[in-house]
Amino acid sequence: MKRPRMLRRDARGQDARGGAALIDPMVPVRGSEPDAPTPAGPRPEPSSSGSDRAVLEPRAFRFRIWRLRPGDRKGHFDEFAWPGRPEATVLDALLEFRRSRDRSLVMRHSCMHASCGLCSVRVNGREALACDVRLADLPGSTIRVEPIRGQAPLADLAVDTADFHARMETVGLPLVRGTEASRAVAPEGIAAYTRFENCIECGLCLSACPVARADGAYIGPAALAAAARLAEEPRGRPLGPVLELAAEPDSVWRCRDIMECSAVCPEAVDPARLVIGLRRRLALAAVGSIFRRSSGG
Repeated sequence: MKRPRMLRRDARGQDARGGAALIDPMVPVRGSEPDAPTPAGPRPEPSSSGSDRAVLEPRAFRFRIWRLRPGDRKGHFDEFAWPGRPEATVLDALLEFRRSRDRSLVMRHSCMHASCGLCSVRVNGREALACDVRLADLPGSTIRVEPIRGQAPLADLAVDTADFHARMETVGLPLVRGTEASRAVAPEGIAAYTRFENCIECGLCLSACPVARADGAYIGPAALAAAARLAEEPRGRPLGPVLELAAEPDSVWRCRDIMECSAVCPEAVDPARLVIGLRRRLALAAVGSIFRRSSGG
């Protein structure tokens, strides 16, 4: 499969078409329809039981935050001691570090409630949304925060997501900014478009996938899950190109069913199940074609 084309960026971080800067907090939207974030709902209030009160008592946390300056070949960890609240999130701690310790920390965030997918990081080696990980849910008091894998590093915790979006564009889901999609007119009887798909394009699945890390030609779980959804419900789109892409050697056949992509998905998209289903569909189609040829049909 042809490697997805990386977008060319100028020195200011803009793409060749005059797009937004790489550290732009705007949430990308797919297709031609505006994409409203699905409210995540309020977090449950802590119980008043004695055991819960003991868990949520203030504790001293020690953070090790990955730092990398643009142009540097090697990064390092900055340590940050914070007598934080256990009900706080990793994102709360990162924002406090930037406010009180080093305002140059580069990171992405926007919604604060696991809807935009911008604050993707690795917490103690595990992919997660920083705003969705409570300190109380982490073992121990030392917390290591690093950028996600599989994308070119920019600075500190921010990575260049151009390659991820190029993979999505390969399966027919180009990146459309909200300001462009807002020009779409809803059909008669519909007040406004709302989110239909659960995928928030956070990139956690691609970071967690060991096959994607070992083979740069593998298109990855997010794009293949999108291809599976298009195959299930094409909505007038031609299926031929999508199925041809999925049938290539470095697509569904490269998946090893390790399930890490589904384990880290914050929205329960379950990309592994979708990839397996798409592979089964292609296998059945291939077997049916053999039987038709053998029977002269």
